[in-house]
Amino acid sequence: MTKLLSIRLVAILAGLGFALVALYSFVVGALAFLTEETAPHLPYEEPRDFAFSFDGPAGKWDVQQLQRGLKVYDEVCSACHSLKYVAFRNLSQIGYDEGQVKAYAASKQVPGIDPNTGEATTRPGLPTDYFPSPYPNAVAAAAANNNAIPPDLSLITKARGDGTNYVASLLAGYQEPSAELLAEHPEAAPGPGLYHNPYFPNLNLAMAPPLTSTGQVTYDDGTEATIEQMSIDVAAFLTWTAEPTLVQRKQTGWPVLIFLLFATVLAYLSKNQIWAAVKPKKK
Repeated sequence: MTKLLSIRLVAILAGLGFALVALYSFVVGALAFLTEETAPHLPYEEPRDFAFSFDGPAGKWDVQQLQRGLKVYDEVCSACHSLKYVAFRNLSQIGYDEGQVKAYAASKQVPGIDPNTGEATTRPGLPTDYFPSPYPNAVAAAAANNNAIPPDLSLITKARGDGTNYVASLLAGYQEPSAELLAEHPEAAPGPGLYHNPYFPNLNLAMAPPLTSTGQVTYDDGTEATIEQMSIDVAAFLTWTAEPTLVQRKQTGWPVLIFLLFATVLAYLSKNQIWAAVKPKKK
């Protein structure tokens, strides 16, 4: 009897424990919800809707645009941001031949090991190497950027909602806050080392405007390098780095859909043929 009472007591205590944990979780969640609902939100803008060649089910890469975007990344963005998931050899997918890939890789310094001393050093890149980071470590990156570590851009368009339009809008969207905005939301004024951008969720970010003037980059194909054009081009390039098989996936999808449609029709006709002699029972 004593053993049975002990088991019941343990079960009751365990049940109470689970109930308290559930009640605590509910209270914390409710408070978080109420806090989120009542907290003031700064009125940031949704990304602009740019027209990209790879949009839609039949979209294709604009190779010249991707090459222009690489040039913007190379001459502007690479000073702060890495592309650690992209190898130099991948550039062959956007129209560069083997010689051009080798030359581009050799123009970059990548981490290496001195074979004589075993110490860390740098060497010219090879096609099999990945884009190097502009900083040796996160501490150096934070120290050079107002304590904000610049994110890697390899997957940035997949890590943000409406990523391609977001990146293009953000890069072209730096401006001074309007008087109306500051009158309604004084906290929207950029603090020291911050820059106003209406497409950033809290309206101010530590990244200075990277694209500042027309002609900052000289395009090989003669396209005028306006701030908006450079923003669109590098956004397209970063979409390719994030999902290089995007167009291939779309092209594969059409034959699959056609096959499934054909298989569905064939299955329906087969069903009718097999059950044609079977008459339903009268009710």
